[in-house]
Amino acid sequence: VQLVESGGGLVQAGGSLNVSCVAFDDGSMVYDMGWYRQGPGKGREAVAISGWDGERIIYLDSVKGRVTISRDFTKKTVHQQMNSQKPEDAANYYCYADAAPSTWGQGIQVTVSS
Repeated sequence: VQLVESGGGLVQAGGSLNVSCVAFDDGSMVYDMGWYRQGPGKGREAVAISGWDGERIIYLDSVKGRVTISRDFTKKTVHQQMNSQKPEDAANYYCYADAAPSTWGQGIQVTVSS
């Protein structure tokens, strides 16, 4: 599996932006996918994970109500809409696929200006 990310960038606090990830594989995308982030001086944490069927979704407590993850199985993409952004949301965001082997995207930067 190869993951290609897009989106992110600079947003003002309170604003919205999204990140997307396309999975290039030979299968049917039957694996969990989601987004992790790593802020400056922090460890990597899971922001939102969508189960292989798109039904089971887990969100980081601090983003609940502000972040929505969705999958498009036809286009093999996973989208994450992030609203009401806060300065603490600034980080490098990484797409993740719990495939065999598990795979990470290269990361995409999100900057939140206060």
